[in-house]
Amino acid sequence: MTTTVETPLLAVRDLRVDFAGPDGPVPAVRGVDLTLHRGETLGIVGESGSGKSVTALSVLGLLPGTARVGGSVRLDGRELVGLPGKELAAIRGRRIAMVFQDPLSAFTPVYRIGDQIAEAVRIHQRVDKATARRRAAELLDLVGIPAPDRALDSFPHEFSGGMRQRAMIAMAVANEPDILLADEPTTALDVTIQAQVLDVLRTARRETGAALVLVSHDLGVIAGTADRVAVMYAGRVVETAEVDELFAAPRHPYSLGLIGALPRLDGRGGPLVPIPGAPAPMAELPPGCPFAARCPLAEERCSVTEPALEGADGHLAACVRSAELAARRPAPSEVYPVPELPAPAGSGDRSALTPVLTVSGLGKTFPLLKGTVFKRKVGEVYAVDGVDLDLREGETLGLVGESGSGKSTTLFELLKLGAPETGRIELLGRDTAKLTRAEAHRLRAELQIVFQDPMASLDPRMPIGGIVAEPLLAQHTPREEIARRVPELLRQVGLDPEHAVRYPHQFSGGQRQRVSIARALAVRPRLLVLDEPVSALDVSIQAGVLNLLQSLKAELGLSYLFVSHDLSVIRHLADRVSVMYLGRTVEQGEVSAVFDRPRHPYTRALLSAIPLPDPAAERDRDRDRILLAGDPPSPTERRTGCPFRARCPRYAGLTDPADRARCEQERPALDGAPGTDHQAACHHPEPPADDHGR
Repeated sequence: MTTTVETPLLAVRDLRVDFAGPDGPVPAVRGVDLTLHRGETLGIVGESGSGKSVTALSVLGLLPGTARVGGSVRLDGRELVGLPGKELAAIRGRRIAMVFQDPLSAFTPVYRIGDQIAEAVRIHQRVDKATARRRAAELLDLVGIPAPDRALDSFPHEFSGGMRQRAMIAMAVANEPDILLADEPTTALDVTIQAQVLDVLRTARRETGAALVLVSHDLGVIAGTADRVAVMYAGRVVETAEVDELFAAPRHPYSLGLIGALPRLDGRGGPLVPIPGAPAPMAELPPGCPFAARCPLAEERCSVTEPALEGADGHLAACVRSAELAARRPAPSEVYPVPELPAPAGSGDRSALTPVLTVSGLGKTFPLLKGTVFKRKVGEVYAVDGVDLDLREGETLGLVGESGSGKSTTLFELLKLGAPETGRIELLGRDTAKLTRAEAHRLRAELQIVFQDPMASLDPRMPIGGIVAEPLLAQHTPREEIARRVPELLRQVGLDPEHAVRYPHQFSGGQRQRVSIARALAVRPRLLVLDEPVSALDVSIQAGVLNLLQSLKAELGLSYLFVSHDLSVIRHLADRVSVMYLGRTVEQGEVSAVFDRPRHPYTRALLSAIPLPDPAAERDRDRDRILLAGDPPSPTERRTGCPFRARCPRYAGLTDPADRARCEQERPALDGAPGTDHQAACHHPEPPADDHGR
């Protein structure tokens, strides 16, 4: 009997990419093997610098001239490496299409969206301009852009981030390619927009029958989308398997560590399992296994020879102990050392805790100006339009919402320590509107901030010792005290005091964020404002920073106002959560109550959009996924009634005219059931827990 073996649609064999460096070639990809079959989705994951994007760009020959590519990339058996540029150009967009990470950079800013999509059609198809334009409108409609005929005439900067990414997908599928390469297509997007983009990718695959290579650092996205997964480390694939098998029983310690480092929406509290250390620079890789220095299972033989990628049943791992891991199937905490964190404070009675921050009815508008030389006011931007916050001593309050919801403006109003435009701010029992300049200066030491990007917030010309000492100097602390405190602070955040003379660029991203935390702690604040402090970090580094924040909170009695778009992080770290939409607080309460029994439709949509790093659970959740239509409305118009109703699935399902009229005419107030502090600003909220029989 003859067995027919299907020829892979894409076969990558021993792919190697080197970039020119000052001391010779620097490897970026070191012998990658990948196979992609028709209709399949292959997920590629790994930390920054692991070679994911370089691998994807190598397939299409899109690397810069400084790159030297070796090995083999075959499309339907045809070799692409070394193919002349003209022949490769005929394949790009027609056989293989790319969805880039940043669509604003990928689109030409001076050409209309419709013209760019129509051009992609006409390059590969013999059609006239009118036919190509109609095809472009059909594609925009396919990816869910409203009023596609009008959208054709928009420029890229007139689209939101999610709409630009959808338009990029429309361009990619314009010629019904065999393969879609998507390089971090949801990075920097809100979770609701991320869910829309992933749904569009599924639609595009279904309509065109294309196979998909999805590059992502988000294991939840990979779990819910991929059929097979390739995990990359130091320019190599270190594990590959079917998605269910890899997440259930990883056979490489690195894959196991990535899964253990993730905060989960369906988990709560406790320490995460960080991967120690950081990847070695690609130009200085040690002999043997490049992961050995970070691996808790490393043996002497690991530092001699780099293990080959091998295994059975399609589950391959580059580890000398992969068979042992396959047999044991250990949890991450059984392999990696789990840090001991202080026990969280009991829930108790909140009313007995000292208020740290109380915000009621906060509002802030900005003038909308028109003109270049002579500017005139043509309207207002309602950036914050009714925010309520309540944070007590020793608590962590999570502040969540989409981009443009007013989170950052709220922080700026708090940090200003002045009179708000409308509403009231009380910090440590003091009304900020009544503070004198001297009182505000003294109170500022009680309130410190850690920014999202540590590299941008740390002065590159100063050593980290000087950076940490700066707040102490501003508070006129004696130099003897500063000399004693700086080493103490560095030790407190897990850094070596002897490194105080080093500069920020000499540290990794996670270490720089620890420097930022040390600087914020220098003046012994009582409230720490954390503005997306881990969003720019790899998941392995993020876990260590989150563990540090939990430890410092218990040790120093701190209160945190934690701003994040990642609800999994909020679930893990926060005691309470406040959800913002279009400048308003729409739901707030104890984190388990809000996350387990959300009462506002917007909160329900946010939670349903967060992917879980569990393929089986993700497939079960697909049935109940809530996809919000479009983007949040413009804050330049103050709408009557509920501002969420244009996107609200609850409003769309109302049949009683009186109920619909109430949503259209009456602005909902933040209210809760008697005897609970779980509040929602909705005319038709979910019933409270008791009504569910809980």
